[in-house]
Amino acid sequence: MQGLGRVDAPHSNRRDFDNLKKLTRYLWEYRGRVVLALGCLMISKLAIVAVPLLLKEIVNALDEGKDTAEVITGSTGAQEGAAQAGSLLDAFSGNDVMLVGLGLVAAYGLLRLTSSLFKELRDALFARVRYRAMHTLSTEVLTHLHDLSLSFHLERSTGSISKDLSRGTNSLSSIVNLLVFNIVPTAAEFLLVAGILLGGYGWQYTTIVVLTVVVYIMFTLIFSGWRMKFRHEMNRLDSLSSGRAVDSLLNYETVKYFNNEKREIAAYDEHMEGWADAGVRSQVTMSTLNFGQAAIVAVGVTLIMMLATRDVASDAITLGDIVLINALMLQLFVPLNVLGVVYRSLQYALADMDLVLKLLERKPEIQDKADAVNLKVEESRIEFKDVHFAYLPERPIIKGISFVVEPGTKVAVVGPSGAGKSTLSRLLFRFYDVSEGSVSINGVDVRDCTQSSLRDALGVVPQDTVMFNDTIRYNLAYAHPEADDERVAEAARRANLEDFIAQLPKGYETIVGERGLKLSGGEKQRMAIARVVLKNPPIIVFDEATSSLDTRSEQAILEGMNAVAKRATSLVIAHRLSTVVDADQILVLDAGEIVERGTHTSLLATGGLYADLWHMQLAGEDKTDKEAG
Repeated sequence: MQGLGRVDAPHSNRRDFDNLKKLTRYLWEYRGRVVLALGCLMISKLAIVAVPLLLKEIVNALDEGKDTAEVITGSTGAQEGAAQAGSLLDAFSGNDVMLVGLGLVAAYGLLRLTSSLFKELRDALFARVRYRAMHTLSTEVLTHLHDLSLSFHLERSTGSISKDLSRGTNSLSSIVNLLVFNIVPTAAEFLLVAGILLGGYGWQYTTIVVLTVVVYIMFTLIFSGWRMKFRHEMNRLDSLSSGRAVDSLLNYETVKYFNNEKREIAAYDEHMEGWADAGVRSQVTMSTLNFGQAAIVAVGVTLIMMLATRDVASDAITLGDIVLINALMLQLFVPLNVLGVVYRSLQYALADMDLVLKLLERKPEIQDKADAVNLKVEESRIEFKDVHFAYLPERPIIKGISFVVEPGTKVAVVGPSGAGKSTLSRLLFRFYDVSEGSVSINGVDVRDCTQSSLRDALGVVPQDTVMFNDTIRYNLAYAHPEADDERVAEAARRANLEDFIAQLPKGYETIVGERGLKLSGGEKQRMAIARVVLKNPPIIVFDEATSSLDTRSEQAILEGMNAVAKRATSLVIAHRLSTVVDADQILVLDAGEIVERGTHTSLLATGGLYADLWHMQLAGEDKTDKEAG
């Protein structure tokens, strides 16, 4: 596995700071909304911090009223003082206390309402930013996956890459929310609280708060960093188990043929058992982390309250001050306690995001040149000139092949399995670039034109025709999405599909199943021919289009192939020699080299490899016919 699908070390060489910088470009488009959302957030935090300040003034006002009454009682005669104190308290209780109480309720309610209002405004403003960023990233990743070369897709695991993509895309939303709505406001609240304590109560209070926060953050970072390995292991095993499950379901029939359900379940269960063990270790270490965080907060709050109690007893601060300090501590350490969860969530999200960003950094092996031209096909002449190619340097596949397909002709390539036949079509479509030599159309090297224009000029009937899990109409029109129903029906008729579709209860609206599993091999091949008819390209490649069909189906497919081939230049890669007897030229490949070339008749007369293959296939067909009879 390579790229995103690689699960053996999914989180190695992470660059979290660089990744965070890269994520900012997904937010830049909506920077105005981000600024407004942050403004609403700050107003909400200011309103919350203002509540303890209001409580302080209220408590002090009540405390001063009590002190005034005590002073009057002690400075006059007992009877007269009692009368004055009673009168004062009555007046205070009857008016001031009511006003203070009403003021408290009104101010508290207003501040809470303000905080709630701006918090909801923040969420509403930021919703478009978050979801549009996820939309942009998801589209960019899918586009990049389509841009990556065939080699990547041949090596990837569909289940693993799907799981990693889902986690990676969701992690963008998590990272944005955690940074903007948790870390930034918590930092702002800490600075506000530190400023209030330093300005009003001196360095001792501020020092304890700062030390508590520093110790808390250091403990959280160190311990969380250590326990992240369990989360990494969970992700790795989660991807493996998902990939194994999807792979076994995609190969459902193969599993059934070999009665290997227990083997597949056992492999899946092994991954899930490891995932569960890693999950338990992750939870145990998280509980340890939570307790450590709570202990640090408890020590810090206790020290602060001891200082406050001492200062109240010595009249250095008021009763309202101790209420203020207590409320500030609670407001600070509640979000700070959540900061541990936030940090862990951020680490998980960054680990998941790292997979996607590394995928986006992966460069396609096949890219258009800066000065690539649009291919204009006029005569449809194909030329392979001294072509060498190897998937792996130590194992050459094509060794110095040269041939020409003249416009309007049919050239066939035959040979034993592994001779390199299908590789020729991949080089023509430029799924790979040649190691040496050149492949050209109308004299233009395929490396000098855009991939899009090249593939517009080419049509293919592959050996294994894969369908989308959609309707017959959708799959037929895939070659030409703008085609109307009449053109789709005409293509089906020319591919001998008309009678088959007419027998279906839903006709063209019949769902073909995942990868076309509801269709037979012959039906899928006729669908592929109909696609080529609808596309109507000047060059058609038939890549072992009948190799898996019976003789009767082969004849029906051949009729469709020949009808289509008459109107185009054709390159036929064949396993069954009976399908190429009418070719203008037959190339015989063996071990990556052309060992014979000529017509069917001349090659039989030569008595070489082609003749041997021909007689072997005839003998095999005769044996099959006798067994059937």
